[in-house]
Amino acid sequence: METIYLDYIAATPLSPEAYSAMTPFLSEHFGNPQSRHQYAAAPRKALENARRQIAQLINCEPRELIFTASGSEANNLAIKGVLAARQKKGRHIITTNIEHYSVAHPFKHLEKEGYSVTCLAVDSRGRVTATQVAEAIRDNTVLVSILHANNEIGTVQAIEEIGQITQEADVFFHTDAVATIGVIPFDCELSGIDLAAFAAQPFYGPKGIGCLYVRRGTRISPLIEGGIQEAGRRAGTENVPGIVGMGFAAFEAKKRMTREVNRLTLLRDHLIDGLLKSVPLLHLTGSREHRLPHIASFAVEYLDGQALVQALEKHGIMAASGSSCSSDALKISPVLSAIGLPGNVAQGGIVFSLGIGTTDAQISSLLEIFPECVETLRQVSPLYKMRIGGQSG
Repeated sequence: METIYLDYIAATPLSPEAYSAMTPFLSEHFGNPQSRHQYAAAPRKALENARRQIAQLINCEPRELIFTASGSEANNLAIKGVLAARQKKGRHIITTNIEHYSVAHPFKHLEKEGYSVTCLAVDSRGRVTATQVAEAIRDNTVLVSILHANNEIGTVQAIEEIGQITQEADVFFHTDAVATIGVIPFDCELSGIDLAAFAAQPFYGPKGIGCLYVRRGTRISPLIEGGIQEAGRRAGTENVPGIVGMGFAAFEAKKRMTREVNRLTLLRDHLIDGLLKSVPLLHLTGSREHRLPHIASFAVEYLDGQALVQALEKHGIMAASGSSCSSDALKISPVLSAIGLPGNVAQGGIVFSLGIGTTDAQISSLLEIFPECVETLRQVSPLYKMRIGGQSG
């Protein structure tokens, strides 16, 4: 039985080329880039080369990048670092109700410290508007934090329009771009954002390495102190192998992006159209128009999403019932609740994320197997039986 992996949003395979680029820095080039002898030369040169490669991916200056251990750390550094550096500006911040936990949880903590948080509601497709942001900005607003795209429903936000609003209001704009950078085009100069958090693994780089873009002139206080690394903005010996792998993966992502976006979009639309046609009581979640090219997400009425994931795995298909960072105890996704789905629909969330190894033949196999799995599970669903019984009566 062929294994069909469709959970690329949770984890991607490491690019063989990135792996090859990393290996010398796990063995012979083991020196600390901050040392002042010959063992530091190769790691230092590789670190700065990787910084340039990543800067080229998002059209920024290399010195505007801070390496972190993950996208989550980058989000925390962006939010807490900017607020710590601008305490006199004000204590009002704006976000949305579908942010990743590495944004939502810091905001809850900041509320306990006396910050006022405006949480904008998304529409039924998971989008906020620039008008909502403009109306929420106050004289004491310091930061707007709105994700570039949600990794569960695939909806992409209009960050360029929002960026125009924040620039006019002289308010910092942070975006969680973990789901987008390296996957779709991202231009720091055109977006209007001041801070963007991202990670290597969505574009086939190593896990455990992330990055924060900080627009030149934006003051930020470090979360981790005690060293001169990253121009004093993030202490700790650099993860040279991880940084090198991220740099090479960024170089590859830039080369293949246009071709891969087009390819994945065709596969995604084939999957969406096929399932909506063949499975009754199935709902597409997220925006159809403003959508990541590799995310096909649904909610199946009268089913539990996790049970459906397990049923698919028996056929060799790996999918997800929501965000990989959600608790196993959460039966209903907060994101699906935020877009207004009732409980009996939201509990049936299922996410297929496509990637470099996804083929048309795999999508065709899924289109055959998925309706069978849904029908089998519905036959033992008490709620579904009640619905069918009610209709026949």
